[in-house]
Amino acid sequence: MQHFVVIGAGQAGATLVARLRADGFEGKITLIGAEPVHPYQRPPLSKAYMLGEMELSRLLLRAPEWYAENNIDLMLDTRVVGVNAEAKTITLQGEVEMAYDELAICTGSHPRTLPSAIGGNLDGVYTVRDLKDADTMAPEFTAGRKLLVIGGGYIGLEAAAVAAKKGCEVTLVEMAPRILQRVACPETSDYFRDLHTQRGVNIVESVGLDHLVGTDRVTGAVLSDGTKLDVDFAIVGVGIMPATILAEAAGAACSNGIDTDAHGRTTVPHIWAAGDCANLTFKGQRLRIESVGNAIDQAEVVAKNMMGGSVDYIPKPWFWSDQYDVKLQIAGLNIGYDAVHVKTYADTPDARVHWYYQGDTLIAVDAINAGRDYMVGKRLIEAGKSPAPEVMVDETTDLKALLK
Repeated sequence: MQHFVVIGAGQAGATLVARLRADGFEGKITLIGAEPVHPYQRPPLSKAYMLGEMELSRLLLRAPEWYAENNIDLMLDTRVVGVNAEAKTITLQGEVEMAYDELAICTGSHPRTLPSAIGGNLDGVYTVRDLKDADTMAPEFTAGRKLLVIGGGYIGLEAAAVAAKKGCEVTLVEMAPRILQRVACPETSDYFRDLHTQRGVNIVESVGLDHLVGTDRVTGAVLSDGTKLDVDFAIVGVGIMPATILAEAAGAACSNGIDTDAHGRTTVPHIWAAGDCANLTFKGQRLRIESVGNAIDQAEVVAKNMMGGSVDYIPKPWFWSDQYDVKLQIAGLNIGYDAVHVKTYADTPDARVHWYYQGDTLIAVDAINAGRDYMVGKRLIEAGKSPAPEVMVDETTDLKALLK
């Protein structure tokens, strides 16, 4: 009997084993997770879960009994410490070896942390990546407490929104000239800067953190411009790093993630990768797509190919962010855009749409409280259709007609 092993019980790993069974794989499946909890959604951790609006049971991707019912050996609170590609074995903590016929690495990513030399190891300094992080910092969110958020990406902004809603005094520092600079156009940055400042968040751009202050626990911060702040706790949101250590140990090529081909294979026979840890090719560029949608879609393709299929994975990127009562939905990747065309609605001032064009080609959309524009934009991008910008910004345009 064949034995397929999946390392990493996040969105990609859980999706992969489910697809194997759904597509009729009758061999042995082992899913190994480092956390003690059943596979769960991560995005709500910095949104609804942190606000107390979503319980753990609703975070779970599947009911705990589903794994046994589908004959999937789920090993929780278990770490893989080595991979021997030649022998086709993995080593678990405690020097226990396990043989595999096909191995999928879905280890995701780790948050970047601050160096201990500038206070990164002080108590009260957090990252937002897993359930333990969210649960550990939850008591900190008390009205009147002073929070420093380091990093103006989506994780930092979502954490700032939660803290502001709970009555904390929030300062967010971003080293780049504007928040969201790496992932969004200036128009989107401007919208979210205004959104946060209107709710009392102090956003400081073009200024970094010099160091945190405190003996055992953080009590303050000194910024790169010399500004001193009193701080009760801090959240670090300065990006993530792909978890590639096991793939590297197995001899797989890694470059900003585990290099995979169109089928999800690594450069080592019988080893595959999917999710945040996987480096793939999209429109001629090698990159990682850090999203739930990518983890699901790529994992499903890898499952088919592990069973002997020959299916190319064609990414259809989409993302979202919830901040206060605003929902941002993103489709496509804005890499290489040279123009942004803004659509507003006269009767809905909180709704805006930012259409990204590269020449005459529509490549991405940021839809802010504009679900219909997002859905149509996503389908247009995936179909390779590019209506003229003046059509896309006209609020009287029949969007559905553009899909015909």
